[in-house]
Amino acid sequence: MSPAHNKSESVKQALDALDRGVEPERSVLRDAVRALLAELSRKAPGRSVEVRIPPFGAIQCVPGPRHTRGTPPNVVEADPVTWLLVATERVTWADALGDGRLRASGIRTDLTEYLPLTGENGA
Repeated sequence: MSPAHNKSESVKQALDALDRGVEPERSVLRDAVRALLAELSRKAPGRSVEVRIPPFGAIQCVPGPRHTRGTPPNVVEADPVTWLLVATERVTWADALGDGRLRASGIRTDLTEYLPLTGENGA
């Protein structure tokens, strides 16, 4: 991981690129995804939900029963741009789920109470 992943600057840069109608640079998008995952992990500590944002990261979060083997029962998965938009509430959880950009299976996967995320340390 690059040192920038701990800073919300990458989130701002990625959102700025999207606002200009261009794809964020891969390294910026990677760092933004990781910063937002780190913030979710901080806001929702636990191991009952696995959040996967391939190819840049995956975490376990949300209080509750810990999963240890096989496919987790509570999984959230999205592409990096969708994650960036949902995590910062530029796109609602419900809209992304409804149109298939976000996939969530399991009873603990509604993460809306933890959103928006802004990058590590609430910056």
